[in-house]
Amino acid sequence: MKRFGIVLMIAMLLLSLAGCGNPPKESKADKGTGLRVVTSFYPMYVAALNVTRGIDGVEVVNMTKPQTGCLHDYQLSTEDMKTLEKANVFVINGGGMEAFLDKVIQRQKNLQIVDASKGIELLQENGEPNPHVWVSVSDAILQVQNIADQLSAIDEAHAAAYQSNAAAYIAKLEALKKEMHAAIDPLPHRDIVTFHEAFPYFAREFNLHIAAVIEHEPGTEPSPKEIQETAEKVKALPVRALFTEPQYSPTAAQTIARESGATIYALDPVVTGDADASAADAYINAMRKNMQVLVEALH
Repeated sequence: MKRFGIVLMIAMLLLSLAGCGNPPKESKADKGTGLRVVTSFYPMYVAALNVTRGIDGVEVVNMTKPQTGCLHDYQLSTEDMKTLEKANVFVINGGGMEAFLDKVIQRQKNLQIVDASKGIELLQENGEPNPHVWVSVSDAILQVQNIADQLSAIDEAHAAAYQSNAAAYIAKLEALKKEMHAAIDPLPHRDIVTFHEAFPYFAREFNLHIAAVIEHEPGTEPSPKEIQETAEKVKALPVRALFTEPQYSPTAAQTIARESGATIYALDPVVTGDADASAADAYINAMRKNMQVLVEALH
């Protein structure tokens, strides 16, 4: 009996030690962490924030830094890939903006892709689709609805909330569009010289004519010949106005302005901003400022 008691005590001790080991790691589903939505860059972040506002268990994270700007020739970083590894859904602009998408899909085969430009007619620039659709308020509205519809299909439990949020935000965008048309439509001058190919959708919506573009490839300074040609075009306009973008250096525009006597203004394509509580209103605030700039420049 004494020997049996010793054996029993040893067995109980072993069981106790086994129970003190580290428990197996829980999966994301086990933890009930919900849906992690990653967006490709700032305009998609703003739209997704509005569509997912106040929904429990749905988190929105922007993959790139909020000051990254347009994703022209963007190269994925190790940090980006780590962010995407933790994502359930990747919201992209589409239209060719995310040239790295094939690499993402290849590495993250279970990642759900939400294409915000699905079904939107793309303008062509030099034989290539122009992806800057969000700069048009009307197309931004379509993108918001696209995001809501595709998230609803992925996360049916919150479908009604996505649709309700989208409807509320779209109502604000419709009011913004009406306000902008009331201010811009009566302007006597319609010619604008933009910094790069970010504004064709905007120009189409508000019946503006892009007379020239300063840099066809953002970040690539125009040649002296191109600067001279643009300066000559500006001189021929009834209103000499150049529109730079806050995300890029104004050096080339300043040179053209000196040669043409033009005034420099800034139009914001809303590709950068803050990632704080104000981000949800960033698009509306930036577009309203663009409206005010155009009224000043083209009156």
